[in-house]
Amino acid sequence: MQIGIDSFAAAISDPATGLTLSPVKRMHHLLEEIELADKVGLDVFGIGEHHRAEFLDSAPVVILSAAAARTENIRLTSAVHGSQCVRPRSRFSGVRDSRLDLAGGRAEIVAGRGSFIESYPLFGLRLEDYDSLFAEKLDLLLKIAASTKVHWSGKHRAALTGQAIYPRPLQDPLPIWVGVGGTPESFVRAGMLGLPLMVAIIGGEPRRFRPLIELYREASRRAGHSSERLAVGLHSVGFLADTTEEAADIFFPGYCAHLYRNRQGTRLATRHTRSV
Repeated sequence: MQIGIDSFAAAISDPATGLTLSPVKRMHHLLEEIELADKVGLDVFGIGEHHRAEFLDSAPVVILSAAAARTENIRLTSAVHGSQCVRPRSRFSGVRDSRLDLAGGRAEIVAGRGSFIESYPLFGLRLEDYDSLFAEKLDLLLKIAASTKVHWSGKHRAALTGQAIYPRPLQDPLPIWVGVGGTPESFVRAGMLGLPLMVAIIGGEPRRFRPLIELYREASRRAGHSSERLAVGLHSVGFLADTTEEAADIFFPGYCAHLYRNRQGTRLATRHTRSV
């Protein structure tokens, strides 16, 4: 079992004091958090991807690269990287993830569709292509991870006809997880591809996801994948304090404000991330 932390690099006001850290100070704090996680022996630290005013993680690989230079052992992962926006020579799809991995062979990718829609108009994409974009770009990502010279074609971007992607990651293969929410089809897709699964639990009881995880395992078995490849991770919101009452007093006001803020914005149904 591995235990880690995910962060969305939020830069929001403290609901109790109204204090808002500057983006520079918040980023310093985030890098210090990752350093501490490395020193105390946590296994993984993940940075999400958002394109919203209250988050600083529009380019998680940049933050993770800075963290790689300040840590030694902890694995560094996207949580989640929006694969519908994958481009073959940028972000986590090729060059930059390789540079991060070359910092010590500790990079991972959690590829998912995300829960917010700002990236679609930002990258010139149609929300109507939500599912086909993810399926196509995930296929492209896997081909880039598997081969230096890529032959690939799809309907949402220009074809690749043997172009080489450099530099190559240190790990072979580079770990790629599929981040899912509560959609059964997403669990089946991950199983058919034989990829490790990262389940985002942002509400409800964890036990309700067990049938979906069994669906993932059954899909993988039917596709002929070895059970040894079937790693399952869970992302769930949590907070630690000396007592339950203290944890609730500290954590709940900010969590409540976060949920209210999300309900006021436009979002999709799921959020895919990694923690454990």
